[in-house]
Amino acid sequence: MRAAADKTLRVALGGLGAIGLPVARRLAAGLPGLSLAAVSARDLGRAAARLQALGIAVPIVRLAALAETADIVIESLPSALFRAIAEPALDAGRLFLPLSVGALLDHPDLVERAKRRGARIIVPTGALLGLDAVRAAAEGEIRSVTLVTRKPPAGLAGAPYLVERGLSLAGLDRPLKLFEGTARDGVRGFPANVNVAAALALAGIGPDRTRLEIWADPGIERNTHRIEVEADSVRLSMTIENVPSPENPRTGRITPLSVIACLRGLTETVRIGS
Repeated sequence: MRAAADKTLRVALGGLGAIGLPVARRLAAGLPGLSLAAVSARDLGRAAARLQALGIAVPIVRLAALAETADIVIESLPSALFRAIAEPALDAGRLFLPLSVGALLDHPDLVERAKRRGARIIVPTGALLGLDAVRAAAEGEIRSVTLVTRKPPAGLAGAPYLVERGLSLAGLDRPLKLFEGTARDGVRGFPANVNVAAALALAGIGPDRTRLEIWADPGIERNTHRIEVEADSVRLSMTIENVPSPENPRTGRITPLSVIACLRGLTETVRIGS
């Protein structure tokens, strides 16, 4: 982190897709105590063209160089690139905000790496709700957590789970349950679709005890998540219906807004919620 005398936190952004681009736009427009320091992406040329079209002048660097430019590193990339951005950020002791939360389940060593380097990993709420309540319940005893995700077929097409089984959702005319099992297995099969399940698992009772159902539903237009929690302190039943991003139907429009809210919370004098 920068010296206390300089209260402006520099933000580096990895990825300029449905999440990264709105975040870059908001940072460039001005967020109190925050500045956009650098950007990287899988395709640097395309990233440069996108920023130029928006009139945003900011350095475009390699993924590994993001941590050299900023106090906060945000990841919104394909999960295959997760370690390429996470390792340098953690080794440099930065605040690391991952959106590919499911990758944390497959790379638990990164948490220990963060501890050794004095880094912090902060997971934005993203397209889910109630993580503060689940975290509070986890201070007591949680007996069960279930997440039921329903998406329009276009929001699930191309998932590795479907490709491996030769399943097509084209022409689907009724709701179809595609998966039922642990959050860990569901995230592996649908890495671009249910990062919410990983976030919920990390907030509560872990990926092997958190249950997940995934449905393709041609009768809905919004990505819908329902959480059911049974605990010694509370019974929770929560539903959120997210408007899909026009750029990527796998992502809800609220996800980049959640990142912006998370960034604001790092600098605000009054912060609401745990």
